[in-house]
Amino acid sequence: MRIAIATPVYYPMINGVARFSYNLATGLARRGHEVLVLTPSQNKKRHTEIMDGVRVVYLHSSTIKVYPDQIHDIEPAKVLFGKKLPKVFYKHGLKTSLFPAEQIKRVLDSFRPDVVHVQGSDPLGIAAVSYAKKHQIPLVMTEHNQPEVLTESLPIPRLFRGPVNNALSSYFVNRQSKADYATMPTELSISNLKKKHKIDVLVEAVSNGVDLTLFKPGEVNEHLYNKYGINRDALILLYVGRVDPEKNLGFVLRAFADFLYRHKLDELSKTLFLIVGDGVDKERLAGEAIDMGISLSVRFLGKITGPDLADIYRLGDVFVTASEIETQGIVLIEAAASGLPLIAVNGGAVAEICKNNLNGFLLEPGDKEGMVEAMTRLLTDAELRRKMSAESVKIADSHSLERTLDRFVDIYNKVIKRGSKNSDDVLQ
Repeated sequence: MRIAIATPVYYPMINGVARFSYNLATGLARRGHEVLVLTPSQNKKRHTEIMDGVRVVYLHSSTIKVYPDQIHDIEPAKVLFGKKLPKVFYKHGLKTSLFPAEQIKRVLDSFRPDVVHVQGSDPLGIAAVSYAKKHQIPLVMTEHNQPEVLTESLPIPRLFRGPVNNALSSYFVNRQSKADYATMPTELSISNLKKKHKIDVLVEAVSNGVDLTLFKPGEVNEHLYNKYGINRDALILLYVGRVDPEKNLGFVLRAFADFLYRHKLDELSKTLFLIVGDGVDKERLAGEAIDMGISLSVRFLGKITGPDLADIYRLGDVFVTASEIETQGIVLIEAAASGLPLIAVNGGAVAEICKNNLNGFLLEPGDKEGMVEAMTRLLTDAELRRKMSAESVKIADSHSLERTLDRFVDIYNKVIKRGSKNSDDVLQ
């Protein structure tokens, strides 16, 4: 098949949608399909690259300075009268293609796709949908976001978030109704949408999937201990992901501080909290760790990608997150596949990966005492970690990238055989 994938984010970005789009595109290419990716350019200029067997067309783009690009380091906050100002604008903002219709037409006229797979509801996605409908090309849509995920990360006053969330929810449903087939990463995300709206198209839960040949239990790569100055005997509490306010890492940090102070100050170096990733909250959290007197036990390792990331998971003993906005959470699947017990908060779709008292502990939002207790039980009981590790691996097995690829190939074949909806439905 000739498959065109339109995505608002792609490599070198490292968030969940970018990673899923990359894994999908390269996985399909490995299976012999001809894959084209359309995505905004990170240098604003249109250019084409052949990357891991995939033709990636980076379209002309503009910068949105109210959201970081997740590629460059976040610049330090400005200081006024001795106080740090909140970050509102970013030098390295998110790139988006605002008016990509003509670019998309030129590229897709030449490529002649058998199916178009759109990964979001941004301007690029809208233009790709319009092209597919106009040319009667079968259209698959995957919506990765829920409204709360977007509004939590944007500077929108809380008073207006409810109405904005409702409007976004209606918009997502309207977008999916244009598709011949729609998917979301989890049953829960679909259920949440159906509670508010009637959806006129078949929507199936298809896991984002992870590469189980890469993310799996195994021996720790010894060089990591020297590289990051880590005691080989230390117990490692691990977080991987964006270090932004909506990920609620401050809650985890405070729970970790309580855990440490209940278990002898002279043993702090034997238990470490490793935070892998970057974001706008990193500077504040580092200061908070200093204020709580636990900075020696908290390490900010920055962005880590590729095979090194798989090694980092194997370095950990327990994975922790307090995010309540995950539509699935690729990092949770990666952690489980690597054999880590999980500590998580029952928000978003986390419960589909973290099973309470089976492969970890699923806590209610705001239950700091429960998180301290979960840390205590897992970090002080090697046998419990071993049992929950085995369960994590079993759960992750159903989220294999190969299964995800199998399902999308089946979906593409189905919509190609059935043909596109009536082209009268073209977006104006």
